[in-house]
Amino acid sequence: MPDSIPVIVNSAARSGQSRAQIEALPGLFERAGLRIRLIDVRGGVDSDSEIDAALAGRPSMVVAGGGDGTLSAIAARLVDTGIPLGVLPLGTLNHFAKDLRIPLLVDDAVRVIAAGHTTDVDVGEVNGRIFINNSGLGLYPDIVRHRDRQQRTLGRSKWHALAWATWSMLRRYPFVQVRLVIDGQAREWRTPFVFVGNNPYVMEGLRIGGRSRIDEGRLCLYVAQRPGRLRLLWLALRALFGRLRQSRDFDALTATELLIETRRKRLHVATDGEVWSMATPLRYRVRPGALRVIVPASADSCEPGASSG
Repeated sequence: MPDSIPVIVNSAARSGQSRAQIEALPGLFERAGLRIRLIDVRGGVDSDSEIDAALAGRPSMVVAGGGDGTLSAIAARLVDTGIPLGVLPLGTLNHFAKDLRIPLLVDDAVRVIAAGHTTDVDVGEVNGRIFINNSGLGLYPDIVRHRDRQQRTLGRSKWHALAWATWSMLRRYPFVQVRLVIDGQAREWRTPFVFVGNNPYVMEGLRIGGRSRIDEGRLCLYVAQRPGRLRLLWLALRALFGRLRQSRDFDALTATELLIETRRKRLHVATDGEVWSMATPLRYRVRPGALRVIVPASADSCEPGASSG
């Protein structure tokens, strides 16, 4: 009997449908020919020791089930290990799964994992913290913090809390003064927010807000200029949903390394929907091919360097 595969999920604050999906996972994997060990990282469980034990055993793969925040946290543990990450899209937006062309139906995603086709993709890093999708500062992390606080203290739904948080932040109309050193070239902005993506985002067409590839070895950078409040609301909402577009309100650039300097000693920085307080300056870099992921064999974005294992 082959060793069991660790499947790491977060059942906390899940809807009834998501909890039912989690409970069905052992049966789904068994029918696909895989035996799993379910590790639930919900609050109050000593999950780090379980994850450490699972990784110490050098499993043939690690599967993460949840939204982009959960996937990002597990992916960070697998960077440069060569252990493939299997993705179960159990979140709300599932940006990473969509960009990897992972099926959004759990049954189909399990079949992709069982097939075992892998490719290496890039990750971004800011001050040592890994992100798989994007990072931001300014208005974006402030909205996320206020949204989470309202969900936690007032019990509001995610979308209700998001609307109130966005309105609250727009009333403040905050700006941050930053000096960006991009691949050695310095520029200054006074901006409501800065958005940094792990590889460029599509700017037009049916895949707007997604990425065609995650293996080009580049960061994309969007810096908002000084829009009015209504325009800022529109830009903030598009940022939260991963649908930024270049326009007269944006500078859009690409880089392999990025330094963000400010007079503030610390800034709130969002990475994949989680907010952290970080000391400045902020040092961003791309880490090419640092994460091995399991993808559909036919995924266009995964053809170069793809293999089956």
